[in-house]
Amino acid sequence: MTVFRSTLSAVAAAALLAACNLAGARSKPVALPDPAVDVAANPAATTETAVFAGGCFWGVEAVFEHVRGVKSAVSGYSGGSAPSARYLLVSTGRTGHAEAVRVVYDPKQVSYGQLLKVFFSVVHDPTQLDRQGPDVGPQYRSQIFAANREQQRVAEAYIAQLEAARAFAGPIVTKVAPLDGFHPAEAHHQDYLEHHPDEPYIVYNDAPKLVHLKRMFPALYRAPHG
Repeated sequence: MTVFRSTLSAVAAAALLAACNLAGARSKPVALPDPAVDVAANPAATTETAVFAGGCFWGVEAVFEHVRGVKSAVSGYSGGSAPSARYLLVSTGRTGHAEAVRVVYDPKQVSYGQLLKVFFSVVHDPTQLDRQGPDVGPQYRSQIFAANREQQRVAEAYIAQLEAARAFAGPIVTKVAPLDGFHPAEAHHQDYLEHHPDEPYIVYNDAPKLVHLKRMFPALYRAPHG
């Protein structure tokens, strides 16, 4: 059952926390090796784009916004066949879209491989199929949308590397596919953690990810603006 993520009453908040526990939301990140292969640096490139899906886009966006070298992180939808996407339709799980985040970054400050490492270790649990914690459905799947063949090659190689190292207790279910469109989400979904830091869903599911990011990636962590 998909949890409808809105402002919660005390009773609903308690039920959500119980659901999170029952759903096995991962409370600790996983220490992972650096990617053995990475996207070759292009000295002429000032920015590159990567798109990741790993559950509710609020937390995915918040983590990447705090990664040094990331210029912007935008919540949206990818992977569906429809020419447009809206939350109420995507949340039915029938459009084929995943909640995703478009990350624009400076490859001179952070590499694609480093973003992958953050994605797998801090952002989400890549062993949960079509869900993350309390959120259930194909729209919450783990997927990497590669902007080009090089990204796809590196992402697939890193997954194979992690599987060979048995980095996780279960198999990695993350899909890798070419990026075929990205639809920005509605305005109220953007920078959601920043605007709603005390919402129970955020406190339990997403705020800890920033703590883990700072602890595990001190050289990459960027403090909030202001």
